[in-house]
Amino acid sequence: MPKDTFNNLSEEKKQRIFDAAVREFSTRRFSEASLNQIIKNAKIPWGSFYQYFNNKEDIFLFMYEEIYKEKLEILSRQNDINQDDDLLKLCEKVTKATYEWARKKPEYCKISILIETDNSKFITQLRDSSLEVFKILIKRDIERGIIKKTVDPDLIADFIYTLIWKQFMRTGNNEKLFFQKINDGLNIIKDGIISINKS
Repeated sequence: MPKDTFNNLSEEKKQRIFDAAVREFSTRRFSEASLNQIIKNAKIPWGSFYQYFNNKEDIFLFMYEEIYKEKLEILSRQNDINQDDDLLKLCEKVTKATYEWARKKPEYCKISILIETDNSKFITQLRDSSLEVFKILIKRDIERGIIKKTVDPDLIADFIYTLIWKQFMRTGNNEKLFFQKINDGLNIIKDGIISINKS
């Protein structure tokens, strides 16, 4: 995370550093991204970088959290998203809002895709932490009696996360097909795959 010296910078300089990070991390995976390129694009000296951040992980987390704040701001303005909705309704609504936002911010979408293809320890831990939101909602819905107590929150979180990402990678350019696949997948998770009338 940024040091106090970064927080004291002008908004213009902070934005320039953020934009340089977005530019680099949207074109290369974290493990391949160049600090030198970020520093060059931000037009700051090497010494200044280390006054603002400890390392590449720090500037990535700064950028990632700024993008996440923007995403939360967009989601908070969506009238149809209700935090009390069950997990699957929330997934459907949040995915729709996020899809619209990602179309307006393609570089953010590229960063997300590159995160999914990077197996470095740092990114793997970051990716795993993003599943925590799903797990919290699953546990909440278990307590509310909406989801069976026998369900493994880790496994269901992984199912949902994988469903959304795989379908985005395969059908993301076709909005209608993408949401059809998401809805079908969420319904399968909701209903299960074994027929009640099985012999």
